[in-house]
Amino acid sequence: MKIVFIRDIHIGEGMPKIIVPLMGRNSDELLLEIKTIKQASPDIVEWRADMLEEIEDIETVKNTLSTIRKASYPIPLLFTFRSHREGGNKKITDSFYKHLLEEVVQTNEIDLIDVELFSLNVHEIVESAIANDVFIIMSNHDFDKTPAKEEIIWRLRRMQELGAHIPKIAVMPKSPADVLTLLDATYTMNSLYADRPIITMSMASTGVISRVAGQVFGSAATFGSGMEASAPGQIPASELRRMLEILHTN
Repeated sequence: MKIVFIRDIHIGEGMPKIIVPLMGRNSDELLLEIKTIKQASPDIVEWRADMLEEIEDIETVKNTLSTIRKASYPIPLLFTFRSHREGGNKKITDSFYKHLLEEVVQTNEIDLIDVELFSLNVHEIVESAIANDVFIIMSNHDFDKTPAKEEIIWRLRRMQELGAHIPKIAVMPKSPADVLTLLDATYTMNSLYADRPIITMSMASTGVISRVAGQVFGSAATFGSGMEASAPGQIPASELRRMLEILHTN
């Protein structure tokens, strides 16, 4: 199993790492969020850039990113633009998505970038990130259902094939059985196919257990909310850490 090393954060080793999203719509809101969430000692900060009011202005994005980096350093920073089709806040074209991510990886202001598995230009974005020494969390979010175990595993394996340093999938359960499907797929993927850390989760209140107990089945990180949750079912980061510590020490 390969471990992703970002300064003193070792993803894939020890307790699952806690990722906390920034959901502010401008620099002032983001700075307030950072000040608040740092009290929860997140392992990684995620900037959900699709929430930014002026996301279409690349220079504003870069300036805001620089502000976030200075305020949150040395905590590793993950840049995410979540597309509207996967639960994001804004609709943009595939060409702008590619342009945005390629511009961001060249700034030297981020450690990781989220690249959606089913984005049109996934190969080019991956190449650009690797060329600029930015780690890739490749992701897929299914807000409608929990796919079959085989399909979940296929998507995670496909992410590995495409060059993701960390494959990630989040699915929506309709029943407790769906949560078991996600956890079973996680265990099988981690045991038989993964040669790098993976992140998996079942969303909403039904899937909360996967955010806490995912480490038992092989998930290397989990998302906890700061001032605002970025997905249904997220637990406040400070509470999440206490739960993980209990599981990890027993």
